Amino acid sequence: MLKVYEFELKALYEITRIIGSALELDRMLERILAILGSTMFMKRAAVALVDAAGERLCIRASHGLTEQEMRRGVYRLDEGVTGRVFRTARPFAVPDVTKEPLFLDRTGSRKFDKEKLSFFGVPIFLSGKCIGVLQADRLFDQDVSLDEDVRFLSIVAQCIAQVVSLNMQVQEREEGLRRENTSLRARLSDDYRRFFIVGKSQPMLRVQQLVEKVAPTSATVLLLGESGAGKTLAARLIHELSDRAHHPFVKVNCAAIPEEVLEAELFGQAEGPLSGIKGARPGRLEEAHKGALLLDEIGELSPGTQGKLLRFLQEKEFERVGGGVRRVDVRVIAATNTELEKAVERGEFREDLYYRLNVFPITIPPLRRRREDIPSLLNHFLERLSREYGRRLVLTPAALDALVKYDWPGNVREMENLMERLSILVESGSIDVGDIPASLFSSPAAHVHRGGAPMSLQEMEKNEVVTALERHRWVQSRAARELGLTLRQMGYRVKKFGLEQLVHQRRREYRRAG
Repeated sequence: MLKVYEFELKALYEITRIIGSALELDRMLERILAILGSTMFMKRAAVALVDAAGERLCIRASHGLTEQEMRRGVYRLDEGVTGRVFRTARPFAVPDVTKEPLFLDRTGSRKFDKEKLSFFGVPIFLSGKCIGVLQADRLFDQDVSLDEDVRFLSIVAQCIAQVVSLNMQVQEREEGLRRENTSLRARLSDDYRRFFIVGKSQPMLRVQQLVEKVAPTSATVLLLGESGAGKTLAARLIHELSDRAHHPFVKVNCAAIPEEVLEAELFGQAEGPLSGIKGARPGRLEEAHKGALLLDEIGELSPGTQGKLLRFLQEKEFERVGGGVRRVDVRVIAATNTELEKAVERGEFREDLYYRLNVFPITIPPLRRRREDIPSLLNHFLERLSREYGRRLVLTPAALDALVKYDWPGNVREMENLMERLSILVESGSIDVGDIPASLFSSPAAHVHRGGAPMSLQEMEKNEVVTALERHRWVQSRAARELGLTLRQMGYRVKKFGLEQLVHQRRREYRRAG
């Protein structure tokens, strides 16, 4: 009997030593059962726990059972020896399983013809409630009483209860951290929510609902709207509120990168004679692995690049320039201020790619269609700028009325830039109508409707460019800064809208005027 106690002490020492060293429940239970197998000569052992619905007992971990045998180990709460132990919450020993009618051998693992086999089942208690059964068997041994085996297994069952309790505490803590992280992400996203926080109009509430609905999914999103309306901010918010938030958010402006460079920028380059470069270079898709890729101005993609993007959306793989297939996990968010449907009709944009991108379209409304948001947005920008510049400014009623009536062709971006300019230039504590540039109201390009008919998105974008150029005496670099564009992007728009001659003429007029 002393030798048996030595085995028991060794087993309990090994079990208590590992408790708390791992947090995964099933793995920890398997380690405990393996210790029983190695120190106590038990051929098979298993832990069956009641399922979440409280309707069945399922084997969660085992020693000596195959995966297939474990899958068969499912019992009703009143079924067989396992069900009896759970229902009565009392230990049960079977000296010889071949003579016990209650013994089901549901797993089909006990097939001994020449040797007697004993079976033990003891309840697992947690907070005074039976939550499962520890069951084990070994070859019949006359030297050790069944009561001794039951006593020892009951002690092991208490250790298992501690493991289950620890795992439940960890799960509760992790769930609390997940909720806290979600709340924190929402607070961190306030910078990107600024056009939602202060936007109380019905169009913006609808946009906010759509963003919050699609963010947790992996669906491709197509953001539509005029320049400066907030498409990039909406894309960033979708990413911040998703499970990918801790992975990269990569933005590519398809109009700002020359066509011959864009494909390599997106998909990367392989090393070798075909690419003509030394050392492979990953593209933006690979940089965005497990995160999100925003393809801004998607309508400017060349046909060849459109085909490669379509392949990626369909098959989740792409080929680097020069060869080399890559697979990445990236959520694609596309944005455009052009009407892609018309581009499809003109044959400028692939129809199959359009439908792949248009899974979940969201249209960001321009400011002129949600004028009730303008006062709140103006105050929001003034409050933020007051913290940056250390001086607080307010709008006079007349100035506020004028800005509410203005059509804001440059939308939120134009408003933000104007408020920053006024915060620098205005010396008094208030902004009056006289402080607002006269060109804001006098320029024909400031009016986005002609003859009562709404302009197209392309016309609106052209008006925005012309208005900015007029405000800055047709100096492209200054107008680009106001619109948040690079000089190359501004040059692209001037060429796109056929403004080269107009820019040259107006610049010449200003130089003559001194």
